[in-house]
This record gives sequence, C-alpha cells and structure tokens, in this order.
Amino acid sequence: MGLERYVVDAVLIAKRSPTEIARTHGISRSWLYELIARVKGGGYKALEPHSRRPRSCPRAVAERVVASVLQLRQELMAAGHDAGPQTIAHHLAGRLTPSPPSRTTIWRILRRHGVITPQPHKRPRSSFVRFEASLPNERWQADATEWHLADAAKVEILNFVDDHSRLLVASVACTTVKAADALETFLGAAKQFGLPASLLTDNAAVFSGKSRLGRVLLEAELDRLGIVSKHSTPYHPQTCGKVERLHQSLKRFLTRQPPASSLGDLQAQLDAFRLYYKESRPHRALDGHTPAHAFAARVKAGPAAELASVQYRVRHDRIDKTGTVTLRYHSRLRHIRVGAAHRNKPVHLLVAGAQVRIVTEEGELLRALTIDPTRDYQPLNGRWPVHNVLRQASGIS
Repeated sequence: MGLERYVVDAVLIAKRSPTEIARTHGISRSWLYELIARVKGGGYKALEPHSRRPRSCPRAVAERVVASVLQLRQELMAAGHDAGPQTIAHHLAGRLTPSPPSRTTIWRILRRHGVITPQPHKRPRSSFVRFEASLPNERWQADATEWHLADAAKVEILNFVDDHSRLLVASVACTTVKAADALETFLGAAKQFGLPASLLTDNAAVFSGKSRLGRVLLEAELDRLGIVSKHSTPYHPQTCGKVERLHQSLKRFLTRQPPASSLGDLQAQLDAFRLYYKESRPHRALDGHTPAHAFAARVKAGPAAELASVQYRVRHDRIDKTGTVTLRYHSRLRHIRVGAAHRNKPVHLLVAGAQVRIVTEEGELLRALTIDPTRDYQPLNGRWPVHNVLRQASGIS
C-alpha cells in the first residue's frame, strides 16, 4: 500500500483528522484533499501517477518533416551513401522550406524511430589529435584496397585523395596495381587538379622501394618533379587515415550496387561514387561542405614554381622491330632509340616537357633521356645506326 492510499484510508475509513494526518506524514492539507477528491471521483486507480506529458507541443516537428527524414534516410542507405544526420540535413535543404530541422533534431527523429543506436562507448572525438593540410594540394594520400567482381575474381582499387579537402582526385580499378599503374594514375590526377607538394602513402611495393634499398618508379618521378614523397610508419594505418576512411565509404557504396562483372563495370561504379562524393556529399570534417567546395575555396599548394608549368603525359606504345618508339614533340615526330633487344615490347612513355622515361608494363626503366629539339632522331648513347642516318638525310621515312 502506497502512502497516498494509506492517508486517504486514514481519513475516509478511520475517520481521522485531515490536519493530523497531513502534519504526521509531512504533506500539505491541500494535497491530501486532492487525493481524497481523486478517490471519490475515480476510485483507488486515480491515485496512480499521472503522465506529465503535455497535451500538445506547438514546437513539435511536423509529420511531413519526419516522413521526409525517414524517407531520405532509406534512400541514402539503399544507395550505399552516408546517411547520418548531417548528410540528411544537407539534402533536406533543397526539399523543405523555409528551413530543414537541425542535425540534433534529425538525430532524435532517427533514434525515436529506432533506425540508429546511440554508441556512448565510442571514443569521444575530442580525444583525437587530428592533422589536416592547410591548403589544397599540400598533401595527397594514396592507397590500394581489394575488391571482388561478380565471379569472385580479386581486383584492386587505387585511390588518391587530397588531405585538405578530402577530394577524391583519382579512383581506378586494376587487376593488380603495378608500378606503372600507380604512376599513370598519379599523373592523370595531377593533370586535372595540379601537382601536389607532397604524397603520403604506406610502404606497399608500388609506392616504396625502401625494403629493396632503392626507389620505385613513382618515387623516382616524384623526385624529378620536386614532390616530397612520404611513407607511413609500418603497421600504423592511422597515418593515412583519410584514404583509409575513404575505403570504408567506397566499399559501403559498392556493396549496394549490382556486382560488377568486369573492370569496366567496376570503373563505372567508381566514377559514379567519385562524382557523388565530390559534388553532393557533405563532409563533417569540412563543416558540412563538399570536397569540391573545400578544394576550390583556397589557393592551391604545389611543388617548386619552375616545375608547375611542365607539361606531362603518358603514352602507350610498342617498340618496333628496329628497337625504336616514336613521340611527337614540338609538333614534330621524334624517333627514340631503345634497342633491338626490346623489339615488339609494349611500353609506357612518361613525358614531362622534354624529359622522357620509357618503362615496361612491369615498371622496368628501359631508357631516360632529354629530347634534343634540333634532332628528329634521338640516338642511343649519342649514336645512331648508319642506315638510319642515311635514310634521314635522303628524306626517306
């Protein structure tokens, strides 16, 4: 028996004085009379605690807003995109007028409907020591991650991301990432977004030759371009945390897509993700801005000024039966001697201004030279076979 029923029975059944009962039990007479009135009007059941919830809430979120939040959450989840409160608020800005609810309100709506679970056991964000490059192109991060096609064939995805803006500057699908793939992807991204001042990677064989006491193809090219090459501490992926976190978002997206049956299909999915991640997805680390906005908001960093104007490209060719490849430079076709021992071998020509490097598909450097603009034929070791000299002098092609 609760105190409320005891004091009411003492007055109604035992006929004791209300003043005495109130003073003995430390309650006010007005509250005692209120309890007595409840029992007379609704029986002992009326003594149970009443809900303190207000009958109405003028500031409650409208049902249409709640429905929009839940619908957008489902759409983002189905597409494999981030579906947190900040992303939902960003996309609702164009759907609801005059203004969408706050991120906190959206979080409460999601929690109330059981679509998210609070995780207080997580390490608080304030405890992390974060580093972020102060300018776009001040530092890029690169890494490769595994994926599987529809037939369970293992492939690799090579990603380059800008440290400051989180802009995904390149995402390429490869059967296996080789040294030439890493360099070609880097140069393609640099051609579109500009050369970075530094590149941060892990110690994978395509990025670092330290374990073999040498320099891999990408490192050699970065040295030539004046770009600082940095590598993370072994077994410490947090150093490249931005590109590692990008892998999570990318794989969550890919799991919601139809399994790719070929590298071409996978590349199309990567291009779609890259466009969404660049233009549409707000980033919490960027105060809700997109990577494209953050990348365009500040002046770009880069290597030495004298290298910024260098024109670079990658050309795929095959050494002919005489051991020669051709390259157009200053609107004239140049013949570059590699050697008859490499005839019919497919190669990549890495061109940066007048500097040319010829490498195999496996990344082996066959020749490096600076083109002499006064000569159409670039001989090997300063000499050219006599019959080619005679052909050049006679005008025979």
